Amino acid sequence: MVLYTCGQKKTMPVVHPCAKAAAALDRAGHPYSIETVGGYRLMPWTWPSRAKERAKIERLSGQRAVPILVLDDGEVITGTRTIVEWAADHPA
Repeated sequence: MVLYTCGQKKTMPVVHPCAKAAAALDRAGHPYSIETVGGYRLMPWTWPSRAKERAKIERLSGQRAVPILVLDDGEVITGTRTIVEWAADHPA
């Protein structure tokens, strides 16, 4: 499975949405890889490049927000809360 995160990945405290998702997967014992996508700073000067940097995320999930989790069977789980709940309900 692949966890797509912003540039902060797991380096931010667990209060960051991407770090919360990664911590939930860790607690549940899931092996996963992290793929970092650009455009994590949503500022007016980043708007033009954000669409290009997050095109893959949008193709996978229909949105540009991360984190998203892509399971081995291709199922896509979007959003921190949903990923945390999925991990708790599906321990490795």
